[in-house]
Amino acid sequence: MQQQFATLCTFPRMQSCSASSLHSTGAAEPEDQVQIQVLFRPEECNRKSKKGDLINAHYDGFLEKDGSQFYCRSQGHPQWFVLGVGQVIRGLDVGMMDMCAGEKRKVTVPAALAFGQTGKGPVPPNATVVFEVEVLSVSRGPRSMEAFGQMDLDQDKSLTKGEVKEYLKLEYEKGGKPRDEPFYEKILADIFWKSDKDQDGQISAKEYNIYERDEL
Repeated sequence: MQQQFATLCTFPRMQSCSASSLHSTGAAEPEDQVQIQVLFRPEECNRKSKKGDLINAHYDGFLEKDGSQFYCRSQGHPQWFVLGVGQVIRGLDVGMMDMCAGEKRKVTVPAALAFGQTGKGPVPPNATVVFEVEVLSVSRGPRSMEAFGQMDLDQDKSLTKGEVKEYLKLEYEKGGKPRDEPFYEKILADIFWKSDKDQDGQISAKEYNIYERDEL
């Protein structure tokens, strides 16, 4: 996932609701202020997303104040990320829990769980933001220390692309959903782009647990 915002988008808005129809409740707990509206949920749901799951999703961001779009990543390029570990802003980590593959939601996020008092890029300070989200797949992710130990085949406290790829293949085959090589290469590219901080081609135990929370 890239750190820069896409400012020009042609992907159509979901028609079932407007970008400003949900508002913060002002609840005492910040996580309670994330407002979730389910736009579509498939009848069959074999797995709901939880912390540590590997998610593939489209999401687009709008300012609640005027509905203007500040982020678009939905032009045929869904993103891979691990849910609940800070690879997306906190409000999305909260708002995308318990989602089924194929489910669509509208998630309204207060500034405290988005871009805070300083804002970021086209998002002004103290802005409430709205995301329209569609989850395409949910699978068990590699983001636990237990999984780290399982992936670290040579026990050298770091992960190579080969080790992570082997783990992912086993997980998908275990679920009866083997995939082709381009599928795994895309996931690996996203995981290493985000996690391999020093770009040495390996993810150390320290890098494995460090995530910044101010990025989309």
